[in-house]
Amino acid sequence: MSAKNTPLGHIRNIGIIAHIDAGKTTTTERILYYSGKEHRMGEVHEGTAIMDYMQDEQERGITITSAATTFFWQKHQVNLIDTPGHVDFTAEVERSLRVLDGAVAVFCGVGGVEAQSETVWRQADRYHVPALAFINKLDRSGAEVEHVLAEMRERLHANPLQLQLPIGIEDNFKGIIDLVTLEQITYDDETGEKFTRSAIDPEHLEEVELHRLHLVESIAESDEELMEKYLLEEDLSVEELKAGIRKLTLERKITPVLLGSSLRNKGVQPLLDAIVDYLPSPKDVPPMIGHDPKDHTQNITCIPSRKEPLCALAFKITDDQHGPLTFLRIYSGELKEGEKVIVSASGRKERASRIWRMHAEHRDRETLVGPGEIVGVSGFKFAATGDSICADGSELIELEPPKFPSTVISMAIEPRSNDDRDKLMDVLQRLTREDPTFAYRTDAETGQLILSGMGELHLDIIATRITRDYKVACNTGNPRVTYREAVTGSGSGKGEFEQAMGGKEHYAQVQLNVRRIAESEPELKISAPESVINPHSHRAIEEGFSGGCISGPLGGYPIIHLGCEVTGGATREGCESEVAFTAATEAAMRQAIQQAGAELLEPIMSLEVTTPDEFMGGIIHDLNGRRCEVQEIADRGNLKVVHAKAPLAEMFGYATVVRGLSTGRASYSMEPSAFAPVPRKKWESILGYNPS
Repeated sequence: MSAKNTPLGHIRNIGIIAHIDAGKTTTTERILYYSGKEHRMGEVHEGTAIMDYMQDEQERGITITSAATTFFWQKHQVNLIDTPGHVDFTAEVERSLRVLDGAVAVFCGVGGVEAQSETVWRQADRYHVPALAFINKLDRSGAEVEHVLAEMRERLHANPLQLQLPIGIEDNFKGIIDLVTLEQITYDDETGEKFTRSAIDPEHLEEVELHRLHLVESIAESDEELMEKYLLEEDLSVEELKAGIRKLTLERKITPVLLGSSLRNKGVQPLLDAIVDYLPSPKDVPPMIGHDPKDHTQNITCIPSRKEPLCALAFKITDDQHGPLTFLRIYSGELKEGEKVIVSASGRKERASRIWRMHAEHRDRETLVGPGEIVGVSGFKFAATGDSICADGSELIELEPPKFPSTVISMAIEPRSNDDRDKLMDVLQRLTREDPTFAYRTDAETGQLILSGMGELHLDIIATRITRDYKVACNTGNPRVTYREAVTGSGSGKGEFEQAMGGKEHYAQVQLNVRRIAESEPELKISAPESVINPHSHRAIEEGFSGGCISGPLGGYPIIHLGCEVTGGATREGCESEVAFTAATEAAMRQAIQQAGAELLEPIMSLEVTTPDEFMGGIIHDLNGRRCEVQEIADRGNLKVVHAKAPLAEMFGYATVVRGLSTGRASYSMEPSAFAPVPRKKWESILGYNPS
């Protein structure tokens, strides 16, 4: 079957998500091999993984960018995105889950639910993505299925439903028992291609009966007819059980759990079966709802049909040796090669010069694609990540874009010559178009170029790409924290703009109030009546609000936790303009924020340190000296896991410290949690002056 004639109900758009080192990319490599997409097994540790095609990925043995591919299994087309597991690249997970219909969450059988496991699970929750769980590495010493299930309930608030039991564990892991079909699956060769389905050995029957009863009860409770059969002690058929599991999975009431060891080639084919059996097609998920770009209160529904006008979301942009490539998820209508389309937000026209079906870095040309497809498009010049793409001449729809976290770390970069400066500015523009969590600016006081990102590794890879891939000679400084500011009270402001430009008078006045809010993202409300401020000026006010949040009064850091309400304003006949309302809004905000007062905030990280018990004392003592707040110490097998909140400013170089404290036996992971007030005594060292 080719992708061109796959029925919509036979398409699966899925992502593989996990904490780093859970075996996510290895699982993907086995999926590609067993589905016939690849004829060899790529190995992460050897740098030969198909999906980790970037040089940095192969050298470091980690996934940095999400990679897409398409394969077929049981006459179903599966569009798969393998996402990074490192927190510095969480934006790749965010934008992938925004356009996917289902996910496979991979958990290490030893590590269980780790820090980034929680992050990617929350991301899937945010986009209402049904998921399967695959407990991997059951051949490893210390592997324990029940431990992972318990952590899924406690830390993810999930409802895991076990569909399989392991046959043996750790070194004795031989295969799995299928609780749905009541068969045992044992593997006959090291490649995992040959396996035997047989009756369950008598020694496992008692355990199977107990777990099977729980499975059947869970499914029967979801359907009156099945419950009636169950109460009458009638057996539920395999088809009825699968239908019940599918229904509950799509409703996100359960998470089916499968078992295996991808590196040892066990359990992957049943996982593929489960992807087809239990995860949704584009027909099974609610239609995507967008709005009119000119009137955000007017909702428009995208029906997944070829007969509808085109509506797609640009969720990722890359720039490699082949040129810029825009990744699209098609929600309705068809996209033809060479067709002109419209970017909804800007109204600019683009041409889909070429359409590509992606397999990591490799491309296969397509001439026509329809709903449910995920493809790459060449030829777009203006579209950015999060832009909605519509057919030329049709009703414009703006879909919800992915939401990305704020940058938390920055470093200075300096080109070595004037020629390098020109090249560097061009490269930085290309990189920011690719990566929504990367930004750059020129420091107003020093004139230095400052790069901002999600972590030390993120900036290190950016710097490597600039010097190695783009051949720009640069020097870089040490990474440093990117702070934020927030108002401490409330304030009001009145801004006015009056100026003659281009032979026309521009005039606007804006009145607004600001206050502190709990939400991190700044929020704007325009309550001024239409008779005072025309709705056509709202977008200009929104731009002024965004501009007013860029630089706070203390150190010029971005402002968060800010609520703003525009209560009034004015203009003059013939003088109304977007420029005037944008500038007046910014002026009013500066006045209101100054009146409200401000404080300095620093990024706080969720820290998880895993260590043998004997090193606990030294690690806790060191964390206390770094202003960390230890919240919990838990057991994980024969190890201790310390959960703490840590100021990022105190954690630079922690990898070297924790290795030294534990003779290399402890590990840690860290991810952004929130912004919190900086102790007042540290303000002067950060700001360079005493604001009091």
